[in-house]
Amino acid sequence: MGTITRGFANKILGNGEIDATGLTGSIPASNVDNTSVTNITSLPSSLEVIESTASDPSPAATGTVWYNSTTATVKYQSVTTSGAWASGGNMANATATRGQAGTQTAAAGFGGEPAITATEEYDGTSWTSGGSLANARGNIGGAGTQTSALAAGGGLPTTSSTEEYDGTSWTSGGNMASARKQLGGAGTQTAALGCGGELAPGSVVGATEEYDGTSWTSGGSLPVATRVINSACGTQTAALQTMGDSTNPKGVTNEYDGTSWTAGGTMNTARAYGAVAGTQTLALAFGGSIPPNTAATEAYNGTSWTTDTSMATARSQLSGAGTQTSALAFGGYTPPLTAATEEFTGAGASVAKTVTAS
Repeated sequence: MGTITRGFANKILGNGEIDATGLTGSIPASNVDNTSVTNITSLPSSLEVIESTASDPSPAATGTVWYNSTTATVKYQSVTTSGAWASGGNMANATATRGQAGTQTAAAGFGGEPAITATEEYDGTSWTSGGSLANARGNIGGAGTQTSALAAGGGLPTTSSTEEYDGTSWTSGGNMASARKQLGGAGTQTAALGCGGELAPGSVVGATEEYDGTSWTSGGSLPVATRVINSACGTQTAALQTMGDSTNPKGVTNEYDGTSWTAGGTMNTARAYGAVAGTQTLALAFGGSIPPNTAATEAYNGTSWTTDTSMATARSQLSGAGTQTSALAFGGYTPPLTAATEEFTGAGASVAKTVTAS
C-alpha cells in the first residue's frame, strides 16, 4: 500500500502551541478502508459505473445518467430548450367538455358530451375506467386531483349538482347556488371555485362561487359574463380565467385573488372554448375556436402571453390538466368528437433522453 504519514498531537504546550510528533510507517492493505483510497488504478469487472434500473428514475436530477435494463437503453436527464407536444394514449370515449383534474401522469376526465357518466384515469401512458358519475353531463367545472376530484354544475339538463371523487367512486357534495353549465373550475376538492357559465340558453353569467368541501358561497364576479367551460386554472385564491365565449372578448385574461377579478395580459390568438393548465403566474392555454378550430398554444408568466408550439390536432371544447411545462390535452371537437390525447413538455422542463449512437 505504500507509506502513509499522519501527525498526532502529543500534548499542548504552555504557550498554547501543539507539540506534534510525526508517525511514519506502512499500513497493511487489509487495514485500510476503501473509502480512504484516493487513487484508483483499476475497477473490478462487476462494478457498475452508472446505475442500472428497470425503469427511469423519477425525479432525476439534471445530468443524471442511467441504464434502463427493461428497454436496454442508456438515458440521461436533460432540459428542453423549446416546448413540444407528443401523442399520448387515446381515451375510450370520444367526447368534448369533460370535467378534468390532476396532472399529466395522473389525470382524470369525467362526464362530457354527449352526456355520459364515465370517468377515465390517465397514468401518463394509457386511460383506464374509473367510477361513474351519478349524473350524466358535460360542460362540467372540474377541480382537484385524480384521487380527490370535484365535478360541479354542467348539463344536460343544466344542474347545480356537485360530486366528489376519491379515486374509486363519486359521492354527492353540496349543490351550487346556481344551476349552470359551461363554467370554469379551479382549485382543490376542498377549496374550489366555479366561475361564469350559462344558467339557461342565452342567460350567461359572470358569477363566481367558492367551495369549502361542504358548501358553496358567493365570490367576486367576472368583469364580463361569459361561458368559460375548461378555460380556468390555479387555486381558489389565485385563479386564472381566459378564452371566453363567442359573444365576448376571447383574448381577455382575468386573475382572481380570492375576492375579486382583475385584468391580466391579452392573448396573442383570441379564441373561445380552449383549455388551460397550470397556475395564475405559470399557465398554458391551448386549442379553442377562432373560428375555425385552432391548435395554437400560448404560455403565460403572470403578465403576458407568449406563443409556443402548436398541438398536432386543432380542436375546441377540449379538456386540460397539469402544469405549464407538463400539460395534458384530451378530447374535444375537431370535428368530429375526438378521443385523442396530447402531452406537452415546456421549455426548461427536465426530461429523460436516450443516448443514441451517431
